[in-house]
Amino acid sequence: MKKGTFAWPKGQRIAVAVTVMLEQWSEGKAPPWGVQGTSLKPGTIDRGRISWGTYGGKIGVWRIMNLLSQNGVRGTFCVNAKCAEMWPEAARAIVKSGHDIAGHGYLQDQLLSYMEPPEEQETIKKSLGILQDITGTRPQGWISPVLSWTEHTAEFLAAEGLAWHGDWLDIDLPRVKHAKSGPIAFIPASDFTDSRVSHASPSVLWEVYKETFDYLYLREAPAFLGLTLHCHFGGRPLVCAVFDKILKYFAQFPDVWFASHCEIARWVLDEDIEAETHAKRLLAEHAAS
Repeated sequence: MKKGTFAWPKGQRIAVAVTVMLEQWSEGKAPPWGVQGTSLKPGTIDRGRISWGTYGGKIGVWRIMNLLSQNGVRGTFCVNAKCAEMWPEAARAIVKSGHDIAGHGYLQDQLLSYMEPPEEQETIKKSLGILQDITGTRPQGWISPVLSWTEHTAEFLAAEGLAWHGDWLDIDLPRVKHAKSGPIAFIPASDFTDSRVSHASPSVLWEVYKETFDYLYLREAPAFLGLTLHCHFGGRPLVCAVFDKILKYFAQFPDVWFASHCEIARWVLDEDIEAETHAKRLLAEHAAS
């Protein structure tokens, strides 16, 4: 492969990565969004929304694992370390089922952006350590809660020996970042997650992902498409039904690589792919045609 070019293994036209978020908030705190149209007044404990948030570790994560297995897709589960402490059987089942497990902070409402560098570094170490202790597997990647990374995050992750960092949204394809502690792959986060339709029809997910897939597959190969599910919302039947339809649609096409983030990171790091040059050249070619 020439420097500045981008290609997937065996010349596949598109890589599809499914990211699954398993999240938990601090004691007495609820997810910042939910399915209820009425919010309680400030200072009130919203037990209804709190219970809605715990669905992910009790039921949703299991349904999503089944959904992915039934479609032959290896996913990447980004897990708050607190979730692994609360639901260790689920955390271990993620790894046992052949999926990747990745760091996602300790609690969903403890954001790296609000921390001083020593606290951020300790949170990363603590979160990765808990996941490793409970599952027996060292996470190889990281997505920050609400993508709230700092100028130090990539360096801290590289120092921990991680292969990939998934907070970046500045280009469409994975690329390599050469940190002081070594190279780490940057894998773009999803532009449209299941939470976008919490007050709408989940069928919107079908429309968005189908149209995006068709566009990328036909016009911008080799392309990358990330899909994201949250266990406490996307793990419910009304969303899983739509994602099942989406995955089955993608699978009808040749040259589609369903890959975990670790698989993508290994390919990008081994090839030392320079994705930004490729993306600019591809768009310039489209403009000239």
